[in-house]
Amino acid sequence: MLTLPGPVARDEVAGLCDQVRGLLAGGGGSVVVCDVGGLGPPGLAVVDLLARLELTARRAGGRIRLRDPDPALHALLGLVGLRFQVEGQVEEGEPPLGVEEAVETGDPAP
Repeated sequence: MLTLPGPVARDEVAGLCDQVRGLLAGGGGSVVVCDVGGLGPPGLAVVDLLARLELTARRAGGRIRLRDPDPALHALLGLVGLRFQVEGQVEEGEPPLGVEEAVETGDPAP
């Protein structure tokens, strides 16, 4: 897991990307969980940071998953067209756990 502290300075981004590469290369799986709860108010610098971390992870054969994103951050990421997996959310295209679609035998076909 990678915990992103309060505001991240531009000169810290390369080091965080190196940490993502290291976590993926270290056999920790194909997903790096990034705790973004302490980043503070979302802005374009945060969007840039997360986009760079995701690109780094993808180039290394993995992805990042966000933990504890502020609802405003989640909205801003959607606004700029970036979609991230968020811990506790079902991935797109997957049914929620414990919920199965069932077809009643008397139901007409769609």
